[in-house]
Amino acid sequence: MIPVAFDYKRASSAEEAIALLAEYGDEAKLLAGGHSLLPLMKLRLAAPSVLIDVGRLTDLSYVRDAGDHLAIGALTRHRDVEISDLLQAQQPLLAAAAAEVGDNQVRHRGTIGGSVAHADPASDLPATLLALDATFVAKGPNGERAIPASQFFTGFLESALQPDELLTEIRVPKAPGSGFGFQKFNRRAQDWAIVGCAVTRSASGTGVALVNMGATPLRATAVEQALAGGASAADAAQLADQGTEPSADLNASAEYRRHLARVLVRRALEAAGA
Repeated sequence: MIPVAFDYKRASSAEEAIALLAEYGDEAKLLAGGHSLLPLMKLRLAAPSVLIDVGRLTDLSYVRDAGDHLAIGALTRHRDVEISDLLQAQQPLLAAAAAEVGDNQVRHRGTIGGSVAHADPASDLPATLLALDATFVAKGPNGERAIPASQFFTGFLESALQPDELLTEIRVPKAPGSGFGFQKFNRRAQDWAIVGCAVTRSASGTGVALVNMGATPLRATAVEQALAGGASAADAAQLADQGTEPSADLNASAEYRRHLARVLVRRALEAAGA
């Protein structure tokens, strides 16, 4: 299908993008890699009257050591996250998860910030960042604010970002030498996950998050609590679907998704050394 007509604006800086968002309000959408937004526009599930292109803001593409955490620019491509030596050494789960996003074309064009801001529960990176206790930095006309991942995803394709805010940076704690596991089940390599999970295990504990098991990315808190209480990976994984609300569709029933969650979490925990 063909999207409805829209105006196109190319921002030359983050400040110009924020000003355009303030000018056009709810009628505007930001365009980075376009792999999340454009399919919705073609299906007319999204119909912005203005597209603000931020894809060429190179100052928002980086991976940096920021002392007690790693800072990742929101416009960093998935491929750059995947191959970052800094991430592979200090936060290997995120690099591994980025390698599983879509196909080569998607990874070379899509951005980590676009994936986060789109807030799709079937997307790999939002759940991964939730497991890592990431922090998202948003900038708007009133300044900058930091939003914990636990408070960022508010509903299906909804986030805590305000209409006049631009996601500028993702911050993840350093975890050198941490164990990790990333598992997902899909029909084809480039498809959205029918179910997936991300696990990180370090001295501070084990974080487990689920892909496509509800309206938002979810922490598997029952699994985390069981592990903290001394349960084995196999026993803890049996609790993976607690507190979830998986949907039923042409790909899988809700019960099959629950089964997948238990199986994939066990595999990811074993890979992480839990």
